[in-house]
Amino acid sequence: MPTPHTLDVRPDILTQFHQMAERTNRPETDLINEALASYLQAERQYRDMLGRRLAAADRGEFAADEEVEAYFAAHADEA
Repeated sequence: MPTPHTLDVRPDILTQFHQMAERTNRPETDLINEALASYLQAERQYRDMLGRRLAAADRGEFAADEEVEAYFAAHADEA
């Protein structure tokens, strides 16, 4: 059985949260659980990716200057 918790939530976020629950006709508990699970998964993925990139940097795996310059030249018009 879930354990009840008390959280301090900004009023504007709380209002949006209540409105979403009402609009979607879903229990607030389901929305909270879904939002937290989604956030935790995204955070885990980010940290895993960051760890892989730091490990690659520790191994000396960097893009060559020419590769970086070519990338920015190819994407200059997107900025």
